[in-house]
Amino acid sequence: MFKARVLLFAGTIEGRTLAEFLRRHGIPTWVCVATEYGGSLIEEDSFLHVSHERLDEKQMEALMGQMQGVLVVDATHPYAAEVTGNIRRAAGQVGCEYLRLLRLGDGRNEDNTVYVESASAAVKWLNVREGAALLTTGSKELGEFTKVQNFEKRLYARVLSLPKVVEQCASLGFTGKHLICMQGPFSTEMNTAMIRQYGIRYLVTKDTGAAGGFPEKAESARITGITLLVIGRPVQEKGLSLTECKHELCRRFQISGKPEIALVGIGMGVQEGMTCEARQWCQRADLLIGAARMTEGIVLPGQAVCQEYQPEKITAYIGDHPEFERIGILLSGDVGFYSGAKRLLQALPEQTKVFPGVASLVSFCAKLKESWEDAALLSAHGKPCNLIGEIQRHEKIFALLGKSGQVKELCGKLLEYGMDDVEISIGERLSYPEERILKGYPKDFLEIETDPLAVILVKNTKARRFVTHGLSDEAFLRDKVPMTKEEIREVSICKLHLGQDSVIYDVGAGSGSLSVEMALISYKGKVYAIEKNPEAVKLLKKNHSKFGTDNMEIVEGCAPEALKDLPSPTHAFIGGSSGNLKEICEALLVKNPKVRLVINAITLETVAEVLKGLRELPVCRQEIVQISVSRSKEAGRYHMMMGQNPVYIISCEGGITS
Repeated sequence: MFKARVLLFAGTIEGRTLAEFLRRHGIPTWVCVATEYGGSLIEEDSFLHVSHERLDEKQMEALMGQMQGVLVVDATHPYAAEVTGNIRRAAGQVGCEYLRLLRLGDGRNEDNTVYVESASAAVKWLNVREGAALLTTGSKELGEFTKVQNFEKRLYARVLSLPKVVEQCASLGFTGKHLICMQGPFSTEMNTAMIRQYGIRYLVTKDTGAAGGFPEKAESARITGITLLVIGRPVQEKGLSLTECKHELCRRFQISGKPEIALVGIGMGVQEGMTCEARQWCQRADLLIGAARMTEGIVLPGQAVCQEYQPEKITAYIGDHPEFERIGILLSGDVGFYSGAKRLLQALPEQTKVFPGVASLVSFCAKLKESWEDAALLSAHGKPCNLIGEIQRHEKIFALLGKSGQVKELCGKLLEYGMDDVEISIGERLSYPEERILKGYPKDFLEIETDPLAVILVKNTKARRFVTHGLSDEAFLRDKVPMTKEEIREVSICKLHLGQDSVIYDVGAGSGSLSVEMALISYKGKVYAIEKNPEAVKLLKKNHSKFGTDNMEIVEGCAPEALKDLPSPTHAFIGGSSGNLKEICEALLVKNPKVRLVINAITLETVAEVLKGLRELPVCRQEIVQISVSRSKEAGRYHMMMGQNPVYIISCEGGITS
């Protein structure tokens, strides 16, 4: 005899799904189905033995007795209370472990079955829908169905072929082809043919069980894709969902999971905006993983959901749930555009599939009828981004936002920096019913509160492309505050070796000429202008506003105390130390042992102080450059060169030369 470890009563689509699951994992299973047609839907092989013999309680008990220690899984229809009772009692008599598999939901399932309380409830249900219905409830309640609108043309009544029955039906108005007089039982094939012959959309039946041919009706409805309207709700039972049942089988038989996994770009979030392959994968998945706002618009009945987005937690969940065989990890927009796909792919198996989606950039620009190949692409969602600096440099930028007040804040800064003529387009909840697209200028959006995940497209016809530094002294507001002169400023900046994303301290910032130029160069980074002189701080603020250096922060105070709460620097320029040079350098090296330093000195005493201090610190690559600059001065029709004070530029970086 076939040595089964599981005895599965598979009267539903969930039962067939479970049979395939057991086959794939090599668990020998004896499958019982109610009809020959049901058996034909499950392919028999070395792991599945399929029987379509109908068994009573004693026969079930005898079969279980022959399978010592078999696990009994009852996946019969919710209507089949009698069959379920027989299976449960037989398992109890033999001492077999019993699991009841139930479909989720109340009155709706994957077989498109709807349960109603009574014939009158069925009439109400049909009256708000269109299409033909086949009545298989017998002739006793046929009068109730004459209340269905246009019943003479919509309804087909299948009744016994008895003269009195035919006469009664005719008196109610059921005649001709709308009255089908036949004696059962009816096979699945006959039901299916009848449904197709009359163009039936709804099959109305009672909860008659196996003896009344219910399994065949249910199969016919499933095959033809019509709705099965059942009068009488199924018995309320306790049991496991399909997913819970799979999980229990994995635990019992020590099944390890090897799921198919895909990262799925879902576009803007509605199924209509997904690619066909992405949508098909999600529809066939048994587990969807992603943030709540993503899964809610994609999940189908019967699918499990894990609302998670952190790679470590996702991989842990997959490992703990081997019952899932096809998994879709949902990512908004496109998987390659500011997506979490990069980190996820590092944590997931190499064979993980990747399906692209429609990025918000593509969708938004299409709605605006704008090209995007010439736009700078940015994200200010959960990461620092100097939007002002980007707008200054590019004629067109696209940015993802991450806070509801971000547009209002940006527009306020644009006006503060004199950039009142840039054009702004805002997109919120793209593709959803509440989608909103706005166009205007900074002054139009000073009070706006947008969706946190809004996007913007900004066009600036006056954008400047910064290739090299070198602002003239006359470009700055000066007053009486000392300023590092242009030529010294440019050489000092060169010695700093800045990058676009450097974090820089300007200690003793004065008028802010160096701070401004460094902020323009490192526009993806940050400049902290540290100054103790109140008059200089006022001038710093004016130059900061004039040049729109939004990535420059003014810190009032004396170093090194003023540096305490600032983030670690990559570079530091020291133009004034108030006698605290060594202490300042020590503080910088504590924050970043590899920091790059440039120090300006005018007097020989200051040079000596700098060199003495550096000898006592862990620095290397020291260099001293002395610059003497002469500028021409008109004397009548002649030009005379006027010498300026020489300046010493001392540079080094943290570390010890090997």
